[in-house]
Amino acid sequence: MVLGTQTTTAEQLLVANLPRCELIGGEIVMMSPAGFDHGRFASKIVAALENHVGPRRLGVVTTAEAGFQIAHNPDTVRVPDVAFVRADRMPSGGVKGFFQGAPDLAVEIVSPTDRANEVAAKVQTWLDAGSSMVWIVDPDKRTITIHQSGNEVTVLSASDKLQGGVVLPEFSMSVGLLFA
Repeated sequence: MVLGTQTTTAEQLLVANLPRCELIGGEIVMMSPAGFDHGRFASKIVAALENHVGPRRLGVVTTAEAGFQIAHNPDTVRVPDVAFVRADRMPSGGVKGFFQGAPDLAVEIVSPTDRANEVAAKVQTWLDAGSSMVWIVDPDKRTITIHQSGNEVTVLSASDKLQGGVVLPEFSMSVGLLFA
C-alpha cells in the first residue's frame, strides 16, 4: 500500500480488498463506479465477443474486474472495460492473480468525466504494453475508434461494422446496434 514514499506492489493490491482501482507505477489510482449506460455498452460488447470467441475456442473475454499487470518495479496493473486474450497466451490452469501482460484487445468505454488526453494516454499505454488493438467506445459521439499497433486509427459510426481484424478474424458487429 502507498505509505509515504513506499509504493504498492501488484501482490499487495491483489489482497488489499479495495474498491475498483488501478495501480500505476506503484501508486493506487481509485476509479469511480461506471454509470449504467457504461455497463450496458460493456455488456453488449462482452456478449458479442463471447458469442464469437467461445464456440471457436479462440481465447478468453473478460470484464472490468480483470487486472492486467503490464509493468514491474514499480508495478502497473490496468483494468480495461472489456478485454480479449488469445487462447495460445493463456496459461494452463488459468490465472489466479493478475494476467501477466496486456490483452490482445483492450476495450475502453468513454465516461462523461474522461478527458481526451487521458483516453489517448490509456490507448498508448495498452499499445506500448503489447495490445494489438484498442477499441475506444464513445457513447456521446456514438463512435468506436480502433487503434492498432503501427499507429493505424479508424473511426466507425452507426452505419459501419466493427471488425475484429487479425486479433479476432471473422468477428463483426454493427456499431449502430451497440448504440441502439
